Amino acid sequence: MDGKAERGTVLDNGRNPDIVSAYSYNTSITLATEACREKSNEIKAIPRLIDKINISGKIVTADAMSMQKCIIDRIRENGGDFLIELKANQPSLRYGVEDRLKGQAPVYSYTEGPVLGHGRIETRTYRIFDGLDIIADKEKWGGNMTVIEYESDTVKKSSGAQTAEKRLYVSSLPTDTPALGSLVRNHWSIESMHWTLDCNLLQDRIKRKSARATRNLDTIQRIVHSLFFIWKGLRKKRDDKRKGMAELMRKVSMGFTRLLRFLRQK
Repeated sequence: MDGKAERGTVLDNGRNPDIVSAYSYNTSITLATEACREKSNEIKAIPRLIDKINISGKIVTADAMSMQKCIIDRIRENGGDFLIELKANQPSLRYGVEDRLKGQAPVYSYTEGPVLGHGRIETRTYRIFDGLDIIADKEKWGGNMTVIEYESDTVKKSSGAQTAEKRLYVSSLPTDTPALGSLVRNHWSIESMHWTLDCNLLQDRIKRKSARATRNLDTIQRIVHSLFFIWKGLRKKRDDKRKGMAELMRKVSMGFTRLLRFLRQK
């Protein structure tokens, strides 16, 4: 789950409306959305979004804004598990975990890579900790949790410049859950989808005068995005096969007639 600011529309309060969505990594389909007037309203919108879909037996991933007691409780009440990034919006939890990790050995750790992609060579290391002795105020957060420390070392292929990044995640899943690191990476698929809406379907360049028009366009474009990912393995026209997905998406986004023709394809 993640929110996206609709920068093509400015409301009467001078802010951009925000649309929070639940996105399925396995199917590339947006399952449900919830509109709010600004970014800070996501905390109230996400519990409503959770109630719209069946998360029983599913894993909900989200960014640090969703690390709220009301959201954690709602996920658990609906029978789901979670993996959420931990940042300074929960300072006592974040810094307490950071301090305690220094004296703890992980339950297990593993490394992926080096992997070449997008002009970068990346090595990712995941360390999995039992949160029993790490997380303070466990009663507030509903019991024991697993802590995942993600560390990335990246080398830019063109210049050789090196960067390092470290992130923390907490999860209701047990420490012996296989490939917890893959869940961290799977969450980035919704951010990639938002990037596609902006850069390939040109969402933020289309000016809209009302929040309702914003919501309608967003819904249509999310449907188009999902259809493209279903259709890309089925396309038959030689002309379509010669073009990349980004080029085809930009072509479709430039006119409503082109969009309808695309949707009519069998």
